[in-house]
Amino acid sequence: MGNMGKHNLEGPADQPGQEPTPAAPHQAATLEPPRTEVAPAGVDEQVGGLPGTTAEVEAQRRKTLRNHKAFVTGLLVVAAIIFLWCSWYDAQPGGTPGWVGYVRAAAEAGMIGGLADWFAVTALFRHPMGLKIPHTAIIPRKKDQLGAALSSFVGENFLNADLITEKVSKAKIPERVGQWLAEPENAEKVSREAGKLTANAVAALDPADAEAVINAAVIEKLAEPQWGPPAGRMLQQLIEDGKTEPIIDGVVKWAHEKALGAEEMIVTLVDQRKPVWAPKFVNNLIGERVYKELIKFTTDVAANPDHEARNAIRRWLEDLAVDLQEDPVMIDRVEGWKADLMASRSIQSAGATIWASTSAAVIEAARDPESLLRQKITELSLTWGKRIQEDQELRVSLDRRITGAAAFLANNYSGEVTAIISETVERWDASEASEKIELMVGKDLQFIRLNGTLVGALAGLIIYTVSQLLFGT
Repeated sequence: MGNMGKHNLEGPADQPGQEPTPAAPHQAATLEPPRTEVAPAGVDEQVGGLPGTTAEVEAQRRKTLRNHKAFVTGLLVVAAIIFLWCSWYDAQPGGTPGWVGYVRAAAEAGMIGGLADWFAVTALFRHPMGLKIPHTAIIPRKKDQLGAALSSFVGENFLNADLITEKVSKAKIPERVGQWLAEPENAEKVSREAGKLTANAVAALDPADAEAVINAAVIEKLAEPQWGPPAGRMLQQLIEDGKTEPIIDGVVKWAHEKALGAEEMIVTLVDQRKPVWAPKFVNNLIGERVYKELIKFTTDVAANPDHEARNAIRRWLEDLAVDLQEDPVMIDRVEGWKADLMASRSIQSAGATIWASTSAAVIEAARDPESLLRQKITELSLTWGKRIQEDQELRVSLDRRITGAAAFLANNYSGEVTAIISETVERWDASEASEKIELMVGKDLQFIRLNGTLVGALAGLIIYTVSQLLFGT
């Protein structure tokens, strides 16, 4: 029957913990939901039969549905009583007033309409009066098909790529994001939330796992290749680029400075190695002579870029570069040094040391609003916000990427999302699914019964009136 204006059919609210009101006699054959005790207020107890529904919410829904059923059924009973009274009155001798026929016709049609709609609504959830009439108890029998149909409907009409990309494009996400980021308080909020996320993520990491990653990705990777050949190639490249000259200058300068302060040491060494018969002044003269020659030599080396000593150092470096790359003995020697170094305690604990210092520094920087990290995030947010606002090409590019990502997700994963609907419905017990749906929409379906009674009565009254006008006596 067509819908008329909705009426407030709510009865007085039951107090929590009260027993449900018994069903009316005419409902004795229907399957009433099992009684459920209401949990105390604030207790979020989940009902096993209705996943995700608290006992308090379920009890309220049952009470509301029961009140609506009682009201509409009561209206049907009233129509039946009026019809029977009019029929009795019409059967009395001496005739009856004309209005009785109109009332009887309205009551009769209202009763028929109410019964028909009661049958239609009840047939959705169970067999009316327990009679297994074909095409009744539709939801319990067809729940899997209904779940699949609902899943398909949602996928086709809500999660299709064209609709999603259209909505995403109309939302002008890049423009709105740019406007939002350009506000200093929002940029600071991004920095604050990014800092919280970073600090929490780093703090949540297991130190043992982080150390294992550092050891595998850094320490062990450094130890895998031979060190000699790459070191030789690096040294050779430095020589070709002239980068070793500052090193040679530094060595020469260091040697000259050491020589300047070595006079006493030289005299002492000469004195220690002098013949026992040599007089002391001879030793002093020899020591001073050696010292002066050493100073003269180091001064010449420091002053002359082409000094033979410098050339000797250059040749030694060139030979070393070649030996590191080609000499098996030198390569093996370097590998031995590498093995000793990697086996040292400092290298073995390097992963733990690196993670401890790095994680502590990152967490501190992430939590400190004045840290360079947080300030850079704020500056970056402001910069990107202004750039997005000012650069039309960038906004178009971002919008294209966002809509493309939305289309990709819709095309590739909408089926997995909608499958949740069908799979969930399939897991429900047939009676459970019927009860769940009836509790959700049964209140509104009772308006169909109400409208069936009222519209039926109105239609019966109109038909009777027309027939009286045309054929009445």
